[in-house]
Amino acid sequence: MSPSRRIEQVDLPIIPTIAQLVRDHPGTISLGQGVVNYGPPAQALAAIGPMTADAALQKYQAVSGLPALVAALRDKLARDNGIPAEGTEVMVTAGSNMAFLNAVIAVADEGDEIVLPRPYYFNQEMAIRMVGCVPVFVDTTADFQLDVPAIARAIGPRTRAIVTVSPNNPTGAVYAEADLRAVNALCRERGLWHFSDEAYEWFVHDGATHFSPGSIPGAAAHTLSFFSFSKTFGMASWRVGYVVYPSSLAEAMNKVQDTNLICAPVVSQVVAAEAVRLGRAQVAPHLERLSTVRDHVHAALRELGDLVEFPATRGAFYVLMKLPGVDDALEFNRTMVREHRVATIPGFAFGLTDTKAANWQRLSYGALDEATVREGVSRFVRAVRGWYGPRG
Repeated sequence: MSPSRRIEQVDLPIIPTIAQLVRDHPGTISLGQGVVNYGPPAQALAAIGPMTADAALQKYQAVSGLPALVAALRDKLARDNGIPAEGTEVMVTAGSNMAFLNAVIAVADEGDEIVLPRPYYFNQEMAIRMVGCVPVFVDTTADFQLDVPAIARAIGPRTRAIVTVSPNNPTGAVYAEADLRAVNALCRERGLWHFSDEAYEWFVHDGATHFSPGSIPGAAAHTLSFFSFSKTFGMASWRVGYVVYPSSLAEAMNKVQDTNLICAPVVSQVVAAEAVRLGRAQVAPHLERLSTVRDHVHAALRELGDLVEFPATRGAFYVLMKLPGVDDALEFNRTMVREHRVATIPGFAFGLTDTKAANWQRLSYGALDEATVREGVSRFVRAVRGWYGPRG
């Protein structure tokens, strides 16, 4: 007896491995987890009390989501993203990862190809392989922007979709509006779906602006836009996200959702509906703090001199940095934890597998308070110097 061949082709995610290292070495500061260090607004949590007294809400709810939440999301999408209601549907899911997996199942058959810019978010690569599809990797530019001509060349007869993630995990890049428009136009012209992951839409710095391809006139027919409450409202454990998708996919998406989940957890939807009503103003102070933390992280890393290369992060809360190559990338991370009590995520998790040429590391500064991030980055700088020597 053995697992399916599809699952055997999927690599285990590195996050649990690093998390176990952290647990095995008390006092380790983890700069690996891609979450924020705040929770949902207190006013949103207060909505739970009345919900528990409503007998109707203890039963299964609509597959697509609570009507009050869907209506609030429609208002938000029109106001903040420019995504129209006409020709689209909204589905609330147990996190944005589920929305992505639902969409892949709904639009692709075994052997179909999905274009994935690299570095990629590993859970998306895993989802593509799990359903028997083939990820086609296209490298981004030196500053982690989309290489639109290379994406166009990667399209083949089995291509079904192109994925973009902006602001980006793991790089922190914010894709240029012109490039997102170009990818969306490619999808329209070639009969492909554009999967636009916008989980980090509010996390932008230095005057960068977030752009939703679903707002382009005519894009509704081929664009799926993915959003998450995990980041914006600090609701990672509540497992609630949503996807806006073409009405032509309604039957397919409902089949997948009803089989996978029936409906997203109702208590999470109730909190989410109130969070959307409260809006971005509730988390604005946290976003401002993250910009300050980011500035310190960049300054501290630059102390490493020519040991490190990284573009200035303009989105999300990550820095993906290039260090000199190593023979054993995971041993580098193990040594950091054992000897310096600090953890980051190795770049091979995001498709940067030539570790002898470059030792890529993703550092997340969103999950901890500012003082702990400062100490963690200081430990990281010492760990890098200890491994490579004081070349900075």
